[in-house]
Order: sequence, then structure tokens, then C-alpha cells
Amino acid sequence: MVFHHHYRQPAIVAAASVRGYLENAGITVVDRTSTEPIELIIVLGGDGTILEAANIAHRQGVPVIGVNLGHVGFLAEAEEEELGELCERVVRGEYQVERRMCIDVEVRHPDGSVQSEWAANDIAVLSTDKGHPALLAFGVDGEAVSEYGADGLIVSTPTGSTAYNFSVGGPVVWPDVQALVLSPLAAHGLFTRSLVLGPSSVLEIQVLPQQVQDCEVWADGRRILPAPLGSSIRVTKSTTDMQLARLVSLPFSARLVKKFGLPVEGWRGR
Repeated sequence: MVFHHHYRQPAIVAAASVRGYLENAGITVVDRTSTEPIELIIVLGGDGTILEAANIAHRQGVPVIGVNLGHVGFLAEAEEEELGELCERVVRGEYQVERRMCIDVEVRHPDGSVQSEWAANDIAVLSTDKGHPALLAFGVDGEAVSEYGADGLIVSTPTGSTAYNFSVGGPVVWPDVQALVLSPLAAHGLFTRSLVLGPSSVLEIQVLPQQVQDCEVWADGRRILPAPLGSSIRVTKSTTDMQLARLVSLPFSARLVKKFGLPVEGWRGR
């Protein structure tokens, strides 16, 4: 499957080029509406487009490989000028699959109904009233930990630790670490630091009823679950992983330096 940003012209043009190359090589290419089984999703766009495609890949249990046509493109494997080489390598099957931990979220409403989602990057519990903070309490493994007023709470995977979590001061976690990262968003309280939880931890977030606004749960910034007053939100490590196809076995530290443009000139006398 070739998956591209819906509206950006460079992505549309690149998608047509990739489709033509693959079809000329004898590979069947399907679009996003197809119900046929797929082997790999080639994504053309930024991280948001890759995460959108990852939702399809998650349902079908296949890897994605991204070409960055956006800004940082942290999840992408190649840049636009490397598109030709990527197509050649994909046709020859010259790629490895790296598995990344995901999270499951379950929202239990006061009426007893339950909705669930998954996320490759993060889930964010946010107030629906941007002018007032949400009152949230959270606990781990059945034990209360803290509560405060905040714009929201972000729970990220190691993959998502460089995204929304990082922008609010949360730690960067290497992708081979199995962990949940909890970071408050503009919280008012005595204990508002990020927490790193073990992979078997069960995190529960409660939307306290003594407030006037409901909350929402955003999965990867794209899929929304309502969380009205009195809701309980349960977050755990997912039983399934996101699969990223890689052309080069590059250490995460090198990817971090490249994508963020970190200063390393003094390292070992460079």
C-alpha cells in the first residue's frame, strides 16, 4: 500500500511516482480503501501521516516505512531525495522490521459503558474547556498517587517520548525500553514531575466530578474518545506492537542527533 498526506501536492506527486515504480516491478499496489491483504505500507508525509497509516498497519499486523515530506519526520526512514533508493530496496525486500511498544486505553463512563483505543505515540487526556483546567487524579496498580488541576495528562510510549511528551518537558526514552511515561500538561500542584512506569503497570486516570467541563482522550492526536465527568481511564502496555521497516540499522542516539540537529562537534575531538 502507498499512503500519502491527503492534501499536500508534493506527497501526491511522490505517491504517484512510487506507485508507478512498484507496478513496473510487478508489485500489486492497493489504496487505503482496499480490503485486500497487504505486506507493507509506504508512507509519504510527516509523522502525523505515518501515525495515521500506522492505524491501518496495526489492524493488519504489517510494517510501515516512512518517507519524510514534513518537518522533523522522527518516525520516517528516508528523506525525499532518498525515495528512489527506498523503492529499490523495498522491491528487493532489503529491509528489517523493528518492533515498537504501543499502549491500550480504555475509558469507562459513569453509565458503565466502555470505549477503547490504542496508540503508537501517546494518549492525551485534555479538558474540553481550554479556559479552565481539568481536575484529574491518577493511580498506579490500584494505589492512588496524586491529583491536581491541569490542562491535561499525557501518557506516551518510548516512541512517543520525543513528541508531545518532550514538548512539555518529559524525558526522552530509548525505544528498546519498555515503559509508560506520564507527563502533566501545565499542572498546578506540589507533585507535577513526569513519571516513568514499568511495562506491567496499570495506570488509572480519573476525571473528578467536582468540575463543570468534561474531558477528551486523544489517541496519537487523531482519534478521540469522550471522557465525561466521573470517567475512569485505564492505560496499559498493548499486547501488539507497531512495526517500523528499517533500511539501515542506525543507533537511536544517531537518529536523535540527526532529527533534532543536536550539537556534537566536541564529542571525542570532532
